[in-house]
Amino acid sequence: MKPEEPHIDAHVDITTVVCPVTFVKTKVALEELEDGQVLEVRLNQGEPIQNVPRSLKEEGHRVLKVTQDEDGTYRLMVIKGGLA
Repeated sequence: MKPEEPHIDAHVDITTVVCPVTFVKTKVALEELEDGQVLEVRLNQGEPIQNVPRSLKEEGHRVLKVTQDEDGTYRLMVIKGGLA
């Protein structure tokens, strides 16, 4: 039996921006959510997929899952304040 996917409260697509703006846009999207809500981030390979999840964890959020789409982009699911 497959575990249930969490409800996604908001989405942000940062595939058209470059570091460090990728994390800034992600952080702004998270600021609009309440603790415990889930943000899905669509991002590119390279610096974004290396840096954004790490920065989110450093800020106290919990990365639930990272998946790669067929087009080579990634989807990252993060819970705001997930470590608290």
